[in-house]
Amino acid sequence: MTRTGIKAALTDLLLDEDITLTEAADRHFTPDYRQRTDGEWADRAEFLDHIAHLRTLVADGEVEVHEELYDGAKYADRHTCHITKKDGSTVSMEVYVFADLSPDGRFQRIEETTLLLKGSDADRNLGSAR
Repeated sequence: MTRTGIKAALTDLLLDEDITLTEAADRHFTPDYRQRTDGEWADRAEFLDHIAHLRTLVADGEVEVHEELYDGAKYADRHTCHITKKDGSTVSMEVYVFADLSPDGRFQRIEETTLLLKGSDADRNLGSAR
């Protein structure tokens, strides 16, 4: 089993213009994927709608993984996303992730909490799929 990780998933979803959103999602997330961000649940379609919106805002960025743990089908990490938006403003968000991996190594469920480190109040919504 080849396991995905948050850096590879977010890089493909947000930062690699050579891969479509569908290709990125299929590579890293199961068809029944669900995500809870700061208490709000989203199914795969809602999550991908949010990512499609973010792709219109994000110009460049980096995912800095601080800790990353795998234990069988369980995954956890703490990472910081450093984003430059197309308007030139910058956002940094620290994220704590707990996830379940499917037998093929893709994310099946993620529960995460975000902390805005740099950016405007409007940027708090960048982490939420709602």
